[in-house]
Amino acid sequence: MTLMEMAQRGQETPLFTLVARNEQINVQLLMERVAAGRIVIPYNGHHKPQKPQGFGLGLSTKVSASIGLAADEDSLTDELFKVDEAIRAGTNAIMDLSTAGNMDEARRTIIKRVPLPLGTLPVYQAFAEAVCTKGSALALEPEDFFKIMERQAADGVDFMALHSALHSGLFKTAKADQRVLNLVSRGGSLLMGWMLYHGKDNFLYTMFDRILEIAQKYEVTLSLADAMRPGAGADSLCRSQAEELVVLGELVKRSRQAGVQIMIKGPGHTPPNQIATTVKLEKQVCQGAPYFVFGPVSTDVAPGYDEITAAIGGAMAGAAGADILCYVTPAEHIGYPDAQDVYRGVVAARIAAHVADLAKGYPGAVNWDLKMSQARREQNIEAQKTLALDRERLTGFQSGEKPFCKKCKNACAMAVAGEFFQELPWEC
Repeated sequence: MTLMEMAQRGQETPLFTLVARNEQINVQLLMERVAAGRIVIPYNGHHKPQKPQGFGLGLSTKVSASIGLAADEDSLTDELFKVDEAIRAGTNAIMDLSTAGNMDEARRTIIKRVPLPLGTLPVYQAFAEAVCTKGSALALEPEDFFKIMERQAADGVDFMALHSALHSGLFKTAKADQRVLNLVSRGGSLLMGWMLYHGKDNFLYTMFDRILEIAQKYEVTLSLADAMRPGAGADSLCRSQAEELVVLGELVKRSRQAGVQIMIKGPGHTPPNQIATTVKLEKQVCQGAPYFVFGPVSTDVAPGYDEITAAIGGAMAGAAGADILCYVTPAEHIGYPDAQDVYRGVVAARIAAHVADLAKGYPGAVNWDLKMSQARREQNIEAQKTLALDRERLTGFQSGEKPFCKKCKNACAMAVAGEFFQELPWEC
């Protein structure tokens, strides 16, 4: 049985107990939400991540970081260093989005290294291998894709991103939308090219039952991505994006009927006044499926600082009900991220996730802030270091000639007023 089916039958497992304890939630409530599809726990038995994570209703907002080989000459050692930096920065999941090189070796090495849920986008490898073995991505056969999907699942991939809601009927709508940026999804554009060349519909859509069979066999959580996600704020909530969301809602229902865990991924660039609406629309149309948001990037004018624009959008999306934030690095839109970009991207997304948890009233987040405030009141530097979201950065301010907090010297507001307020009777 899958985890969803076990939850539906009320079979409590050590995995459910562990996730519930980590999330400070009643295990029975957790199981009820897994059974209903409102919470997913990506956990492939061929990987068995040592630090399993739950995504969804009532749980803390999570962060995912993406790495991967982008060219044949890319170094796997460099990508593994990025993995280590993402984990050091506190990510909750890793995605291997390799599009070149020895993708099997990279994935298997990364899976062994990562104690967290590991995700992939298998269509990347399918098209890349078609180029290598058949001379063209257009020569890909659907069966080629399913062999790769099963190979990745057998390796232990915990969740997979798939553009299964993209279908030919969306092309006419997308063209009529006259979007500023047409199709920014790499996987979506590869599939669209294949569909137009062959005059066929998307096999990830027409053969969705095959996807469910593999996902059920290996306990792979599906992460259905929107190919029509907006790549510019001006394209947010266009008709093609909304139509694709309706199809995603249908696929959510089919997945749950098959006992397969599923979440939805989107939306991309979204202006602040549309973020909450976008999240609520996904929750309504997709029957409360966990929402894995890319950013969302809240403004288009700050290249080089998109970890900030995405953190702003991520905090707003999380507060509105989004469950996982896919990090965005400073290199977004301008280059390929290095290890430092990865670290900064994860930290920025974690800040956004924590702000979202405060807005949601998540007990762990509220208590964390309270403890930090108390440590500041007591001027307890060591406690502040322990509680800091990025402890290493805080520690750096105390090293060398940079005292931790001396800018006010003898005029520190808390020190001057501290004795008075401690002596003040409460009835005053």
